[in-house]
Amino acid sequence: MSLLENMKMALSSVLAHKLRSILTMLGIIIGVASVILVVAIGQGGEQLLKTSITGPGNTIEVYYEPSEEEIMSNPNAFLTAAFTQDDVKALSEIPEVKKVVASSTEYFQTRFREEKADTNVYGINQAYIEVNGLNVENGRNLLEADFIGGTRVGIISYELQKEMFKEEDPIGQVVWIKGQPIEIVGVLEKPTGLFSFGTMEIYIPSNTFKSSFGKSDFNQVTLQAENADAMREAGEKATTLLNTKHNAEESYKVFNMEEMAEGIGQITTIMTLIIGSIAGISLVVGGIGVMNIMLVSVTERTREIGIRKALGASKSQILTQFLIEAVTLTLIGGIVGILLGTVAANIVSMFAGWPSLISWQVVVGGLLFSMIIGVVFGMLPANKAARLNPIEALRYE
Repeated sequence: MSLLENMKMALSSVLAHKLRSILTMLGIIIGVASVILVVAIGQGGEQLLKTSITGPGNTIEVYYEPSEEEIMSNPNAFLTAAFTQDDVKALSEIPEVKKVVASSTEYFQTRFREEKADTNVYGINQAYIEVNGLNVENGRNLLEADFIGGTRVGIISYELQKEMFKEEDPIGQVVWIKGQPIEIVGVLEKPTGLFSFGTMEIYIPSNTFKSSFGKSDFNQVTLQAENADAMREAGEKATTLLNTKHNAEESYKVFNMEEMAEGIGQITTIMTLIIGSIAGISLVVGGIGVMNIMLVSVTERTREIGIRKALGASKSQILTQFLIEAVTLTLIGGIVGILLGTVAANIVSMFAGWPSLISWQVVVGGLLFSMIIGVVFGMLPANKAARLNPIEALRYE
């Protein structure tokens, strides 16, 4: 009997006992669906976590950590802005650096009429908007002319708009920060994602920040390299330049956020594997269910097996037939489980705002594992059928 004929017989057996076949496959379906769902959400969560930590691609955080000598000579070294306008200009001339993101931050009270709110005020350069993707939901973004001219305009966070303006349109309104008027020209999109905490923020051009609050230096600088391969060299050149320029001894350092994200990614991968393995236990339970039903099937078809053996069927042919039936059951269950797991992962993603990454490796792995379960747990009943004595089988009532 050919493989194709065995497969036809297996499908006929499955269709002849629809309810029993469905109940038999249920354990496999739930097991495969659980594994697909857990791995998809786990990989999506890992990707979200990495993106939240690293931000835009190929970025390197530059920070200032004064030495003991510097702290002794200036106890307030940690409190002073570490980067000057000249530093930003010099960093932008490094060949491996694509953009230099610079910002100054102060915590001020912002007032609009009678409403007051404690706000993080950011003085930013134009690269900050381009690299960090500050997308405006209402109004307009800060323009090149605003940065060049130091226009007294700003864009506010969604949370600040909700807290300070209530139902009123903030566009064109003037808020007061430390006695300085700032016209609101845009409202940022509502944040989403893992670290989407509602914060009170207002972003103004760095020249406006300088003229309004008398602070010309920056306290945070991030470099965006031309590509991933240039990140290390860009970081080394940046720290060398800044340490030389400020006559500092290894006080300026870089922190590669992607390396940190990779480390966290390894932890989340291990957690996903552990949870996925727990979900995979249901596959073993499903396999036991398949074995039990196949043993029942062998008992029910004892006379059929006896007739086939009397007509010349070999042990290997009988063994192959029942193995194919077991594999067919688990394979169909695996396919349904993959579809169900994919749908469930997308539903979770839609409601939770959590990306689900369903890789082809997981899908193929689910199918192969289903087939392996069929072979392993189908071996006992198939072997029992193959070893039946044809004479006793024909006498079986």
